[in-house]
Amino acid sequence: MNNPKRNILITGTGSGLGRGLSLCLAQQGHSILATDIILAGAQETVAQIEAAGGKAAATAMDVTSEEEIRRFLQNRGQQQIDTLINNAGLQHVAKVEEFPPAKWDLLLDVMLKGTFLMTRAVLPGMRAQGFGRIIQIGSIHSLVASPYKSAYVAAKHALLGFAKAVALETAGVDITINTICPAYIRTSLVEAQIQDQARTRQIPEEEVIRHIMLQPMPKHAFITCEEVAAAVEYLMSPLARNVTGQSITIDGGWTAQ
Repeated sequence: MNNPKRNILITGTGSGLGRGLSLCLAQQGHSILATDIILAGAQETVAQIEAAGGKAAATAMDVTSEEEIRRFLQNRGQQQIDTLINNAGLQHVAKVEEFPPAKWDLLLDVMLKGTFLMTRAVLPGMRAQGFGRIIQIGSIHSLVASPYKSAYVAAKHALLGFAKAVALETAGVDITINTICPAYIRTSLVEAQIQDQARTRQIPEEEVIRHIMLQPMPKHAFITCEEVAAAVEYLMSPLARNVTGQSITIDGGWTAQ
């Protein structure tokens, strides 16, 4: 698919899927605006992109801060943002009775409020240029649940409703918003989850991988960043102009059962 080259703003690029998507999309010739709450992480991602011959710039940004987002866009001036990928996220594993309210607030702030604030901020520019693609990184947990992940499941489910509302509000212009819902990707976030699940369930880490993470997937294989990047490429393409308010599930057959 020969997509036009886009300016892509990605949140949470300091590690994991954010970094993987940045590298994959830069390899396809897109310009990456790599943001992360920890600047050093975004800078390392940019260094890897540039070492491979790609174009990227790093910025520190807290997606829960309206002021930081506003300042970022002001500093860009007239440089357009074609695609926003709302990827920033985090996880906490605990029983509801033991879930710290402050941690609940943090997860919802980053993954739901942060998505709202970023989307709200880029929409005027996308409307002005007559084009925009907003891609939310959801999860298999946008569709199903797992125990001990109440805040994460709640936030990821909410993204689907948010996308539907924005899809209706942007139907009159060539702007789309969709949610990609992958099952487990072997990122640093998932590695931490493996450790947390092993501790919470009091089972070995290898058993978490085999019986908790991969068991629900008939294909029994972790999803890759390249697979998610391919879905992004499709959603950015002119051929996807009528795909909006939808979820694209990459789950190895999990939800087919």
